[in-house]
Amino acid sequence: MDRDRIEGILLNFKAGGIGLEDALEGLKALPYEDMGFAKIDNHRSLRKGFPEVVFCSGKTPSQTAAILKKLAAQNLCVMGTRADMVTWKAVESAVEGAEYFEDARIILVGKKNEPSGSGVILVVSGGTSDMPVAQEAALTAEIMGNRVERVFDIGVAGIHRLMDNRDRIFSARVIIVVAGMEGALASIVGGLARCPVIAVPTSVGYGASFSGLAALLSMLNSCAPGVAVVNIDNGFGAGYMAAVINRMGE
Repeated sequence: MDRDRIEGILLNFKAGGIGLEDALEGLKALPYEDMGFAKIDNHRSLRKGFPEVVFCSGKTPSQTAAILKKLAAQNLCVMGTRADMVTWKAVESAVEGAEYFEDARIILVGKKNEPSGSGVILVVSGGTSDMPVAQEAALTAEIMGNRVERVFDIGVAGIHRLMDNRDRIFSARVIIVVAGMEGALASIVGGLARCPVIAVPTSVGYGASFSGLAALLSMLNSCAPGVAVVNIDNGFGAGYMAAVINRMGE
């Protein structure tokens, strides 16, 4: 049983049989908590440095609320992504201290981590229509303990808007570029920046954009070095990756 394994590790540690690092390694390998409809990983923060994150879309509001409540009992900070207003209402009534960020569609239980990364993560969006995904990326990085700056609506249709912010591009440690339509913004920023650029294609665009596929292919085929690409509308994945990069070497 998990309880017996935990007690065994702790007793061995107290008796001096193993050191602190070995004890932590043992705890990292412990299994999950089975809720029937979900299996909760309460030890992800030991392995990854941040607790398990709940993808709310596709789950019932009551399932999401139950999962977040379980995770909040074991972690100081828990977040749920892609949460709509119906889901938020269920979580609000079931989980004390929960907060909803409608623009990013994120539920936060607890407090954002204090900034620990040494640099600034810059989040850039091509247009105002890309802001929900850009806000998801920015807030994810903030919750994980990073200083984040936002520069929205500076797409290639008005390239002078981008150039007005070149000093911020030059000084960032990681840049997240969120753009739909043809997705050209990531290549242009990648050609200017000396730091890693994480490109996020969005499903914004007319018919031939194929719900973000055109932007995804453009970003994957970028000739600018140092540009990596996440999946369509995956602001969370970009924010998480940027946070990992920013804390490397800390």
